[in-house]
Amino acid sequence: QVQLVESGGGLVQAGGSLRLSCAASGSILSINGMGWYRQASGKQRELVATITSGGKSNYADSVKGRFTISRDNAKNMVYLQMNSLKSEDTAAYFCNAEIMTTAYSFGYGNYWGKGTLVTVSS
Repeated sequence: QVQLVESGGGLVQAGGSLRLSCAASGSILSINGMGWYRQASGKQRELVATITSGGKSNYADSVKGRFTISRDNAKNMVYLQMNSLKSEDTAAYFCNAEIMTTAYSFGYGNYWGKGTLVTVSS
């Protein structure tokens, strides 16, 4: 079994910063891409940022220049540093990872965390 657990969400004023963390645990052989997605109330889930195992990152236009994704491959962790937060960044943030497990070593499965809530007050 594999688990992704997010942490670091909370209430912050507009212009402030938060750092989200996501820890992957379980019977992990390898992790390929990792990323962060978010879902605001009444809206569809959308991509925020992704990062490859080699460290190449990709961002949604709405967060470019404000958010930074990083990962620690040794610890199976992915992070999202969020600066200059805006009220429109308010959402539940979900961690996503492509993981190869000991139970199935022929490919990567897609796993999600349960989310952490970020609320930005204006």
